[in-house]
Amino acid sequence: MDVSQYLEIFLDETKEHLQNLNTQILELESDPENMDTINEIFRAAHSLKGMAGTMGYKRMQNLTHDMENVFSEVRNGNIKVQPDMIDVLFQCLDALEEYTNNIQSGADEGTNDNEPLIRQLNNILNGNNNGAETKAPAEKEKQEAPKAEEAPAGEAKWNNIAFDDTQIKVINEAKKQGKNVYGITVEVQETCILKAARAFLVFKSVEEKGEIIVSDPNAQDVEDERFDKDFTLIVLTDASLDEIIKAASNVSEIAKVVGAPLVLEETKNYRPIEETKAEQNQNAGTSLPAAKTEEKQKAAPAAKANEKKPAGKPIVNRTVRVDIEKLDGLMNLVSELIIAKNSLVSASNQGQNNYSTAFNEQIEYLENVTTNLHESVMKVRMVPIESVVNKFPRMIRDLSKTLNKKMELYMSGEETELDRTVVDEIGDPLMHLLRNSADHGLESAEVRAQRGKPAVGSIFLDAYQDGNNVVIEVRDDGNGIDVEAVKNKAIERGTITPEQAVNMTDKEIINLLFLPSFSTAKQVTDISGRGVGLDVVRSKIESLSGEVEVKSVLGEGSTWTIRLPLTLAIIQALMVVVGGEKYAISLGCIQTLETIEPGDVKLVQNEEVISLRGMVIPLIRLSEVLDVESTRKDDDSLIVVIVKKGDKMAGLVIDELLGQQEIVIKSLGKYIKQCKFISGATILGDGEVALILDANALI
Repeated sequence: MDVSQYLEIFLDETKEHLQNLNTQILELESDPENMDTINEIFRAAHSLKGMAGTMGYKRMQNLTHDMENVFSEVRNGNIKVQPDMIDVLFQCLDALEEYTNNIQSGADEGTNDNEPLIRQLNNILNGNNNGAETKAPAEKEKQEAPKAEEAPAGEAKWNNIAFDDTQIKVINEAKKQGKNVYGITVEVQETCILKAARAFLVFKSVEEKGEIIVSDPNAQDVEDERFDKDFTLIVLTDASLDEIIKAASNVSEIAKVVGAPLVLEETKNYRPIEETKAEQNQNAGTSLPAAKTEEKQKAAPAAKANEKKPAGKPIVNRTVRVDIEKLDGLMNLVSELIIAKNSLVSASNQGQNNYSTAFNEQIEYLENVTTNLHESVMKVRMVPIESVVNKFPRMIRDLSKTLNKKMELYMSGEETELDRTVVDEIGDPLMHLLRNSADHGLESAEVRAQRGKPAVGSIFLDAYQDGNNVVIEVRDDGNGIDVEAVKNKAIERGTITPEQAVNMTDKEIINLLFLPSFSTAKQVTDISGRGVGLDVVRSKIESLSGEVEVKSVLGEGSTWTIRLPLTLAIIQALMVVVGGEKYAISLGCIQTLETIEPGDVKLVQNEEVISLRGMVIPLIRLSEVLDVESTRKDDDSLIVVIVKKGDKMAGLVIDELLGQQEIVIKSLGKYIKQCKFISGATILGDGEVALILDANALI
């Protein structure tokens, strides 16, 4: 059996446990006496230890084992939770995360034993006894590890296992070849929470020494955890019984392993050798707590009847882990279906009169199916942003200590859902903005006191859905952005001239912060000042077809707003024609469509603008941007698509409107990166390729 097949599950569940531990230890720091939190931490550490042991990651197992020991003592009231202990536990979580990352990148946990951390954990344990040299629970457990023993044969209350003719033939043939045939019964500890995993490891260890020909219960039942505490194996091997028992005993959380050589009777059942002699030597300490053979045989049918409905078993969470690649495959199928639908629509438009009503009804039906299928797939792809934002409270706690500032993070809307591909990408931009608020935004305790603000600074992370977009806001009650300082820094660096600075609005000056390598930090630290951050935030968000904007009031705080589309794969678009070529513009950014007379176009600072309902809106002639010849005459009225990005608006001048259509976005790949205002392409019903215009980049 190959444990690598469980690697994906192990990594997923380990990350969940680590995130849970981070959250619970943060709660423990604020409420050290909370027994529910202590129990939850103990359970998570115990589960992690078991999983690491199952996969054979010894270093990870040792560290979580010592963490579990500490919490066992805390649970029993022998140790009080101290601030120093919390710091050590967070260091342990960082070490476990490092192991997890190593396993993810190379399927190996690495060579770091983290001995200093293990020493600190043992010091916490020993400190309870005023430094006296007592055995830590870890050593105690090692001392009480199951002993490899050969049970007197009659002492082990095995089931009589009935062999079929094939198995008897295999056993007799093996004996003729000089091989040994043993029966062993393995009992797992009462406290074991991963019985199937332990059994799996026993199978694996024993199979390294020989061949398992019979398992009772059968291997499938053992794998599905349909057994009480013990199971029996019949093994063909060249090894001795001691070696087989030792191999099974070496697995953690195994209480006892007993075994004996096997003999076959005429009844086709097996019994251990020297049964009578063993009965004389029977010792209560070494017998397995199993029912007698007759009782077991009677109980077997009843047990099997009960197996189907285990009493009191909790309802399993009805969720399925799905590989994102499988979802991408499903999404591509939906994409092809939509393209097929568009082909039918196109065909029906070309010869409308030649097609029956039934054909049009079929198109409508197909349209409904594809729309529903699209929505269903999108729901599968949607995940809460909770998975990203859960790590931030710990980060703010660490920043608070590093910067020596008191701060608190308040989060809302963690259940807001976004496309999985977007969720995977927004972690870094949000981290940059939160670090920015902690370092640049919040003032020192002295300054806050002078301004009459609370000593503890507040950082807020709010998420909510707004139409077809998700909005994420990061705000703080800190200093806000000093526009004069930004302006002076920009002049000093030569980014703008003093003359330009005079005419710039506060908003335009604040937008300078998004330029590459721009930083107002007085000194470079691990947290900020390297000029990396806000330009990365903007480029990452815009690559996700989103936008970021900032509002700030000096002395009161700042609000950074990120607006992201719910999905990136299939969108509603307006199809237009420019210079004989078809283009798509996402409906999400379109405000209105206008017909403008040529005489209404004015020039401001040599740029074309129109006045629309009291607003001055700049015009962008797409024929000039795309370098194509417009099909409209100079004196024709202009068709203008009014698009919006944040609080900026612009009018895109097109030649012709085709109408609204659901389109599938296809990436142009890395070959066409330079053209920022083309965000991808789509395949139309007639097979033609239309480019998708990015209104954000055009503005």
